[in-house]
Amino acid sequence: GLATPTAIMVGTGLGARHGILIRSGEILEVTHSIDTVVLDKTGTVTKGEPAVTEICPICGTADGLLTIAAAVESISQHPLAAAIVQAAQEKDLSTGKRPEHFELLPGRGLRAVLSGRTVLAGNRRLMEESGVDISALSEKADALAGQGETPMFFAADGALLGLISVADPVKETSAAAIAALRKQGLRVVLLTGDSRAAAEHIGALVGVDEVIPEVLPEEKAVHVQKLEAAGRKVMMAGDGINDAPALTAATVGCAIGSGSDIAIESADIVLMRDDLQDVPRALHLSVKTLRN
Repeated sequence: GLATPTAIMVGTGLGARHGILIRSGEILEVTHSIDTVVLDKTGTVTKGEPAVTEICPICGTADGLLTIAAAVESISQHPLAAAIVQAAQEKDLSTGKRPEHFELLPGRGLRAVLSGRTVLAGNRRLMEESGVDISALSEKADALAGQGETPMFFAADGALLGLISVADPVKETSAAAIAALRKQGLRVVLLTGDSRAAAEHIGALVGVDEVIPEVLPEEKAVHVQKLEAAGRKVMMAGDGINDAPALTAATVGCAIGSGSDIAIESADIVLMRDDLQDVPRALHLSVKTLRN
C-alpha cells in the first residue's frame, strides 16, 4: 500500500529538483503511456527571438517600407512584429505614428489604417484573400521560406509595398532533445503556422518525424484531437497563449516555463527551464517511476 505513493512522491520530488513540475501523481503515471510528442515551433523549438534579415521594397526605399511596417506592427504582440519594430528602432527610424484603426487577423497578420491608408501586413494567405498581387515578390518569398525564414508582405490600399523577411533561430538544444525523444521510441510532430517550405526546413534541421504547416492558432487543438482520435497518446509542448487549448486537448500538456501564464496554467507539466531537453527527461522520469 505504501510502495506506489512513495515511488510517485519520490518521482515528483526528483522532477521538481530538476525544474520539472508535475501537477499530480496521476499525470506522472499517465505520461509513461505517451507515444507521440507534438511541438509548437515558435518559442519551443526556436528561440522565439526573431530578427529582420532582409527588406525588399517594390517602390520607395527600404527605410520607408520599414517605417510603415514598424508603425502598423507596433500594436501587435507577435514576436515577428516585435522584430520589425526593433529593426526600425535600431536604425533610428520614427515609429511614433500610430494606426488610427487596426484589426488583428489570427494566422494571417493584421489590417490597419495609417494616415488614411488601409495597410495590410501579413502572410501570402492574407494578400491572396485581399486581392493583392504579390507576383513581383512571389519567387523571392519562396526562396526565403525555403531557407527557414518567414517573409511578411506589406500592402497599402490594395497595392503591394514590399516584403520584410524575419528569421527565428533554432535553440541549440532542440535537435538533441528531439533525437532523445525518437530514441525513446516516440513519434515527434512539429506544429507551426509557417509556410510548408519554411516548416519543412526547420523540421529537417531538428529531425522531426512529421511537419504540420500553415496551422492557424485556433486549429492547433484540432490537430491534437485528430491524433488522439487516431489512437495516439499525445503530449503537446508549447509556450504561447494560443497553445493553451492544444495543451488542454492533449493527454498531457507540457508548458515551457518561459512561456505565457495562460499556457502554464493550462499545462499538466511545467518545465521551469527554457530547455526542450527537459521534455525527454520528464518522459524518462515517468517510465522510471512506473517501473519502480
